[in-house]
Amino acid sequence: MKSLVTLFHKVLTDVGIFCSTNTSRDIVTVTTRFENEGFEFFTRVLPRLGAGLERALDLGEASPDLFPGFRCRQKTPVFLGGFFDLIFDRTSGALLDDPSVEAIRSVRQLTLMFKKVELECGAERTQKAFDSFVQSNTDVGNWETAIEPELVEEFRRVADVVFSVVLSKVNLRVRDFDLTPAHGSGATADRLIANAKYTMPTWTDRLEAVAPYWRYAAFRGYASEDYSRIDMRSPERELPVKVVAVPKTLETPRIIAEEPTCMQFVQQGAFRAIRDSIDQSYLVDLIGTGSQEPNQLLALAGSRDGSRATLDLSEASDRVSNLLVQALFESYPDLSDLVQASRSLRADVPGHGVIRLRRFASMGSALTFPVETMVFLTIVLMGIQDAWNLRFTRQSQIEWLVGWVRLYGDDIIVPTEVVPSVVKYLELFGLLVNHNKSFWSGNFRESCGMEYYRGEDVTISRVRRVLPSSRKDVDELVSATELRNHLYKRGLWNAAGFLDDYLSKIIPWPAVAETSTALGKFSFLGFDSDRDSPSLHRPQVKAAGVKYRKRKSVISGDAALMKCLAYREVVELHDYEPAHADADHLSFAGRPDASSINIRWHNSI
Repeated sequence: MKSLVTLFHKVLTDVGIFCSTNTSRDIVTVTTRFENEGFEFFTRVLPRLGAGLERALDLGEASPDLFPGFRCRQKTPVFLGGFFDLIFDRTSGALLDDPSVEAIRSVRQLTLMFKKVELECGAERTQKAFDSFVQSNTDVGNWETAIEPELVEEFRRVADVVFSVVLSKVNLRVRDFDLTPAHGSGATADRLIANAKYTMPTWTDRLEAVAPYWRYAAFRGYASEDYSRIDMRSPERELPVKVVAVPKTLETPRIIAEEPTCMQFVQQGAFRAIRDSIDQSYLVDLIGTGSQEPNQLLALAGSRDGSRATLDLSEASDRVSNLLVQALFESYPDLSDLVQASRSLRADVPGHGVIRLRRFASMGSALTFPVETMVFLTIVLMGIQDAWNLRFTRQSQIEWLVGWVRLYGDDIIVPTEVVPSVVKYLELFGLLVNHNKSFWSGNFRESCGMEYYRGEDVTISRVRRVLPSSRKDVDELVSATELRNHLYKRGLWNAAGFLDDYLSKIIPWPAVAETSTALGKFSFLGFDSDRDSPSLHRPQVKAAGVKYRKRKSVISGDAALMKCLAYREVVELHDYEPAHADADHLSFAGRPDASSINIRWHNSI
């Protein structure tokens, strides 16, 4: 961890130079607080200071209550005070008429760079996260009991106005058994991995009614030799989703739900059909299904003139009621039946046992993202109706909102003037608006991983993993390489130089182009070359690269036939390619089961 403290000192030196600010006392403060508070000072305490800055920018003034844990001199913190003096008036706390964008970027870099370091948090915080998972499920059930039926009916009506054309096409595909299901690469509740998923040992009665096994899971239909061996499960025997915690930050883990293989398989088919239909309609300009860039560009525009607000939700997927999802798809009975049949009914939660799910689904279901986005868009439009005294009745009335309204999951962009009404409706539907990460008053905006202030990019370089200590730390070496190059391109050259020295002691560390497969440093001065390629006219260099070991997973018979005839998604191209692209795909599949650092010749470019 001390190496990360040194990295922080280097970044502090760099940004001090950018802003012509003396940082010697700040360095002493950081060193002292790290000794007293440990690494949590960087991962938990400093981010509160960064959040306070963002809130002060939105409010247009700073006050001590925005910076808990830090002593203030009048209205602004003493720590990093030289930077804050370039942003706010220390006496009144008012935002300066021409605040330094570089100082804003610098404070954010210093306070937020360690916020998302991937670390396992303690057992107590992990259990607290599981408790929150259960509590949010209870909250959804309570909301369903209290919600006024008229509000749900209006939700259904607006959803039909927006999605009638798109979902009608999907409904026909479901009715005609024209879906293209797929297996994902993630873990499943029944612990099937890689090619073993194609054996599909279980199916459910609910799925059989709308997505029969003979059509989607056995390409020889009922003649399949394995069909009689399938464990066809009734609703009470269905596997619950397995709720697990994966490392996220020291503050809290990420909670995901591993779906049964058959459920995930059919969910993928429904997801593809919905996505394809959206991509062929005007809704692709209102709902993000692929690129996040449109959201980012609208956030940039909102930071310039304040015309657009960026809203963020807490526990977004966990608070979408299945009651709303049923209303969303009510007019499309075949699709509705499929969505409900592929939705798991129960969850196995550590410390709580098996519980009934009131939410639609959690992270882990292939349908969570598209369905929650459609739900959120419908609610946003209800808020706009209320704000502008409208009643949407035709799609043409919605199309003019393109460029003003856009959603990518729970990243929401709306016209600033409708924010109060939109927030009111989001909360009416049981959702939690994260006011600390929602911005509409000032000129700071944040969406889809990018942050802007007055038309300037103030996005920071983030430390995602601890620094590596040996060549065995493969993921850490890859992360440190990306961090070093990002810092270098940002002009944080003291920090980049520190990482150059650090990493060169572990692996060869040549200068290479960004297109090279080698782990190396990017340089504006060019790239290193030790020889020309024996077969191609390309410069090469001896460098480290990542070698992945394929996971052995052998299948034959109907399972092999199924995989050969199936198609898998290529996300980057939104296209399909044969699943047998790799010649040995029937023997090796899934995520690599090991990785290592390999020193060999790489192309420099």
